[in-house]
Amino acid sequence: MSLTSVNLWETVKKQYFFKLKANIDAFSSLIGIQLLALLFSFGGVGSVGMGGENFSINIKYYSADLVIGFTLIWAFVTAIVITTKPYRNHDFTFVTNRLSSSLSNILYLLTASIVGSITAILSGNLLEILARILLDDQIYSFNTGLQELVMGIGVTILYVFFVTAIGYFIGALVQESKLFIILIPVLFFGILFLEASMQKEPFLINVFKFYGMESTLSLFIIKVIITVAVLFTAAISILNRMEVRR
Repeated sequence: MSLTSVNLWETVKKQYFFKLKANIDAFSSLIGIQLLALLFSFGGVGSVGMGGENFSINIKYYSADLVIGFTLIWAFVTAIVITTKPYRNHDFTFVTNRLSSSLSNILYLLTASIVGSITAILSGNLLEILARILLDDQIYSFNTGLQELVMGIGVTILYVFFVTAIGYFIGALVQESKLFIILIPVLFFGILFLEASMQKEPFLINVFKFYGMESTLSLFIIKVIITVAVLFTAAISILNRMEVRR
């Protein structure tokens, strides 16, 4: 007989690559969702019109914003689904514990965020090409450099990964107690109605301003990284308290 010590990071790596293969359907659904969002984007994400006695002008704006929005929803749902029992049971094909399982999940969600963000941003170029081919309207585009493209992808990755952290935390709460399936929506809508009745600015607006309206890139990155670290740490703590298998 021989004793074999199990290295945490080796286990995490094996689980990570296993999850990439086992959850390949999630990336297939990502493509489908983004194509659907691309189809909706043909109507334009915004428009403005003006006119006079002898002329009328209607301007439509086309961008990948809708595709990014659908990608955020996909990321949120994927993060919740990966915490469910069938997906957790996949980990028991390895010598594992809750920590290695959660770390491999986080790496998987980071990969999903990167893939989803890159395809979402590049879909804007595909939308422009399709619009020029299929639409009779005059198309004007704003050319962006490589630096702006890389920055746009980087910021989108942070947003998507941030959403996966929220989803993973909510999924961990639900796995801890099914009461959270009812409690979380009740608290969410209850706070909205309470703030509306008190004529206060909605909490979600303040959250959006805190993360979405930050003008300093470095400060935005710090905010997101700290929040993501707190959410994932809390989720890992919750999942670690669960039984080995239930």
